[in-house]
Formats: sequence, structure tokens, C-alpha cells
Amino acid sequence: MKLTRRLTTPLLKLSAFGILSATIYKSYSKYQSHRHESLLTNSPLYDRFALREPNLDQDIIEREQQIERLGQEVYDVFVIGGGATGVGCALDATTRGLKTALVERDDFASGTSSRSTKLVHGGVRYLEKAFKQLDYGQYELVKEALAERRTFLDIAPHLSGSLPIMLPIYTWWEVPYFWAGCKAYDFLAGDRGLSSSYLLSHDKALEEFPMLKSDALKAALVYYDGQHNDARMDISLAMTAASHGAAVVNHCEVKDLLKENGKIVGVVVEDILTGKQKEVRAKCVVNATGPFTDGIRKMDNPDVVPIVVPSAGVHVVLPEFFAPEKMGLLDPSTSDGRVIFFLPWQGKTIAGTTDTKSELTYDPYPNEKDVDFIITELDNYLSDNVKLRRSDILAAWSGLRPLVRDPNQKGTENLSRSHVVEVSDSGLVSISGGKWTTYRRMAQDAIDTAIKVHNLPAGGPCLTEKVKLLGAHGWYPMLHIKLVQEFGFDKAVANHLANTYGGLAYEIAKHAKDTGLHNPVKGVRLQAGFPYIEAEVVFSIHKEYARTVVDFIARRTRLAFLDAHACLDALPRVAEIMGKELKWDSKRTAQEISTAKKFLLTMGLVDSLAPFNRVEMSNYRQLFFELDSDRDGYIGWKELQSALQQLDISTDPNVLQSHFGDEKVEFGSFVDLIHHYNQNKSFDEKKFTSRARISTL
Repeated sequence: MKLTRRLTTPLLKLSAFGILSATIYKSYSKYQSHRHESLLTNSPLYDRFALREPNLDQDIIEREQQIERLGQEVYDVFVIGGGATGVGCALDATTRGLKTALVERDDFASGTSSRSTKLVHGGVRYLEKAFKQLDYGQYELVKEALAERRTFLDIAPHLSGSLPIMLPIYTWWEVPYFWAGCKAYDFLAGDRGLSSSYLLSHDKALEEFPMLKSDALKAALVYYDGQHNDARMDISLAMTAASHGAAVVNHCEVKDLLKENGKIVGVVVEDILTGKQKEVRAKCVVNATGPFTDGIRKMDNPDVVPIVVPSAGVHVVLPEFFAPEKMGLLDPSTSDGRVIFFLPWQGKTIAGTTDTKSELTYDPYPNEKDVDFIITELDNYLSDNVKLRRSDILAAWSGLRPLVRDPNQKGTENLSRSHVVEVSDSGLVSISGGKWTTYRRMAQDAIDTAIKVHNLPAGGPCLTEKVKLLGAHGWYPMLHIKLVQEFGFDKAVANHLANTYGGLAYEIAKHAKDTGLHNPVKGVRLQAGFPYIEAEVVFSIHKEYARTVVDFIARRTRLAFLDAHACLDALPRVAEIMGKELKWDSKRTAQEISTAKKFLLTMGLVDSLAPFNRVEMSNYRQLFFELDSDRDGYIGWKELQSALQQLDISTDPNVLQSHFGDEKVEFGSFVDLIHHYNQNKSFDEKKFTSRARISTL
């Protein structure tokens, strides 16, 4: 009895202390939150920017009119870069009453900001590092990101939401370990959190995620994070900034910095689409170019030490049946110590990411080594009844993370865990590092610095945590039902419009064409199997500044990211509609299609697949399926010989047997071989290459 009392008393005291500490912490947090809220609502600009719903017709002018504006005013803030941080800076500055302009050399979100894992997260793995390494910096990073996660979901509810993510557990000792970690994650979020994490038994875990490998599975933990449509979020930020008065222009490049007495006083910009240049005067220039930060820094000072270390992250997209519709999966410890996410997104399944050193490039390609790594790691978690093959991949892409060394910490070789704001001798404000979740805080820090260093006439504090993005006004969870009832869309199209444009879905619905069918009545699709409709093309040109086919297929819609080959089929119609609206001639239209095809190669489109249309691909797939007698997804050289004969392709069986031997090929290699014969009229072992995996018997 005494022993029991001696053991339980300290535990009770510790528990009481923990509860008391948590109560005090939450009370203090609420006090600070109310105080901060009062500061924002009392701002003289609060009603103008946080409460006013922008008028699309009056507040969004055409891109060409925005270019004309650039040379007519002296701006308080001129932002270079149209990624998440750049458009965040533009929105922050303009809603503080500052005259603001932004240019992007390509398109909004054309780089890293459209190639993320699509999560809005605090970073559960960073929290683990914080405790393991007693790293307070990591702890603060997680805490800040969790607060920003809530704000993110509040200002753009149509583009983001919460997602349960499962952590499968295969050893009993990990149950309390992961449970404690998830509860700590919940606690840190406080009253800004999402739903609470919970534990699932072996059977319940398989019920929620039936594709999961059941061998040795003990239990699973489910925690919640946010998910969003990254490119659409970026465009919404840019156009919200425009609606509040900022001059934002895509396809416009900074060619030089203007200086007087050693200080930056403006920039020289060139409209990439016309080749015309002009000078733009500005009191402060903000460099928010992500992985290309050092390029602008060297434009300012050629001798500056580089701070960006590019790191490539590859993702692949798989059919929807590889994951439940509303449950993600996290592999917390891959074979090389990295983390892999397996998530439902936009009706498909997204998997990634990798983390490898990379060269700086505008068009990163997903390399096969990283793609194979993802496939192999996922195979370890999927049931034996669910076979993942290279040919299942619908799209794949690589994005460059702008990891940075902090120039303010001389002598350190460590990469910054968070973002870095630097001010050069000439007054250039550079913001780099960070992640999508904390874009708003990064922008706030950059504009705070700009105001302080350049003594800018801000009319109040940062309001962006209260400024709803375009589309948030008028959105509600059941909006898609209203669109079905009022306009006669099918459910998939209505869901897409509601969760992409929010309240602005009505603007597209009003111009949607009749289908000529009884049901659906409106909404002519651009590609079968996807909810994108023709009316979106016209809307994206006038209200979202889409000026190329790639702008539309990759960022106004996400077709290129979801299925590269389906996107290939949609190119002619997209180009036709854009050409009519933008008055392209036949040469320009053909050039746009050609450029888009090259872009799709960076999205995982295999070269050998590009010449084949969807009907041909369907026929090849049917033939392959008929020859795959054991249904393992592979065929041998004898089946290859039979298939080629059925396609009237003359082959030498001895050559095929010599090359393939005991190897079996999957569908991707089969199509590669057909393309090879069409190109060479015979089998040339030295020329034949295949990006699809080959299995050895």
C-alpha cells in the first residue's frame, strides 16, 4: 500500500501540475488573442479591406491595363516574384494602404508554389525533432505554423480544408510514443486547432484504409492537418491583391534595378509577351523569388554570397483507388529516413516527397530514381492485393525548395529552419525560405521590415489574417447543390466550381454553354473524366490573367498535375478557345500547343506516349490486359512477340528473347517498344530505352 502511494503521489502531482500549466497557458493565449483582435478591428483600414467584398467587374482590370499602370505611378512597394510569398507580400502591402505592384517573369505559382505536397501543416515531424533534440527553434516553428494553418483555412475555406492522416503502427511500443506526439501536436495548436487525434485498432484501421498492408499491423493513429489547392491559392492571393488596388502582372520580368546614389529607386521590366520594356519607380523593392532569390541579389550586388540551396522534391499522382476519399497516410520512417505522404487530392492520389540536392532550373524534371523510391516505399505499406506499377502513375513532377543559409548568422553552415529576411546596403529587401503554410507570416515579416527600413507610409498594422480571399465571400459547404439546382450542372462539375472559385462560381456558371443533353444541362467539359469546363478558359483569361495554354492547364485548372496524358488530349480545344479570345493566329496557336507538350514532359508524360491518342492507348491497354494471363501487370518476351504481331509489326523473336530474356515488362515498357518500332522499323538494342520499370522473374 505504501509502495503504491509512493508511486502514485508523484504522478498525481505531475498530472495536476500539467493540467494547471495547460490552463494558465490557454488563458494567457486567449488574453493575447483578444488583445490582438482588438488591435486589428480598431485599424482605420479594417472596414475597407477586411470587411468589404470586392466587386469582380469593377476591381479586376485586364492584364494589359495593369501593365500600363506600372509606368504611371511611384510605388511604395514593388514585389518581384509571383509565388506564395510574393503574392502574400503584395496583399499585405496593399491592405496596409501602400501603393503596391508585383511582377512575375512566368506565371503566378509557375514554380515551387504549384508543386507542393498540398498540405497546410504545422509539421508533425518537426515536433518530433524538437523533442528528440531539445530544439526550441523547431518547437517555435511548429507552433507558428499551427497558428497559420488555422488562418489559412479561415481566409480561403473554398480552397482548403482539414484532412485526417493515418500513422500505421507496427510495433506495440510505438503506440504510446506516437499517441503522445499527436496529442502534443493537438495541444500546441490550442484553440486554433482542427479535430483531435485518435487511436484506431487493427480492424478499424483496415476499415478506414483497406489498401493498407495488414501483416504485423498493431494499430494506427489519426491526426488532422490542412490540405489545399496550392496554385489556385496563389492565384486567388494575387487577384485579391489586385482587387484591393495592387498592380499585379504575370509574364513580366525584371531586367535591371534602377539606382541613385547607391540606393534602389525602381526597376526596369519587360513584358515577355510583347518584348516592350519600361521603367517603374518604387521606394522599396522586395525580392520574393524563391529558389531564384540569389539571381536578384546578384543583380543588386554581383559579389554577394549565395544563400539559397535548391532541394528537389518529387511527387507522383496515382488513380483514386489507391487511397480512401477522405483519409491520408504518413510513412514516418522510410528506408532512408525520409517521410512519405500518401494523400487523396482533387479526385486522385498524390504521393511524395523526396529531398535531393538539385541544380537551379526553371523546368525541373522528376527523375526516375526518385519516382522508383516513392513506388518502392509505398509498396511496403500497401496490401499484397494492391499492386502498384510504374504504369499506374498518371503524372509526376519535381519542385525546388528554396532552403536558405541565414546571411545574418556569419560563420554558420546550417540551413535555416524558417524564413530569412535580409536588407542589402542598397535597400533591397529579400525574403526566402519557409513553406506554404507560413507564407502569410513570411510576407508580414518582409513588409514590416520594408516599412521600418524605408519609412513607408503604412496606414495600419498587417490585416491579412482577416482579409478573405476572392471566392471566400459567398461560399458555403452546400454551394454545389445550389449550382446543380440553379444551372443544371452535374455534381462533379458543381463540386469543382464551388471548391475552386467559391462564391465566384456564379460568374462562370452564367457563361457556361448548354450541353445539348437533358442532364447535365450546362457545362461542356474540356476532357472526359475531369470536371473542367470550357467557360473556365474565358474566365481565366479576363479575371485571372491566363495568357498561355500552360497557364490554364497547370494553374487555372490542375489537369496537367492530375493526368499528363489526359491533358495532352485536351490541348487542341484549350488552345482553340484561348486563341479565339486572345486573337491568336494559326502559327501562335500551334506554338502554344507545342510548348504545352514540352511542359507536359516535366509533368511525367513519357516521350513515347505523346504520339498516341487516347483511343490508341485504350486499344494497347486492352491488348496488354488480354496477354497478361496471370494478372500480375507484366508480360514476357513471348507475349510481346504475340502483341507486336497482332499490331502488324514485324519482329524477330530471337532478338526479343536475346534482349529481354527472363525479364518481364509492364504496360509502360510495352508502349515504349511500340513507339520504338514505329520510329526505327526494327528493334535496335542500342537505341531502345524505357522509363517504365522492368521486373526480373
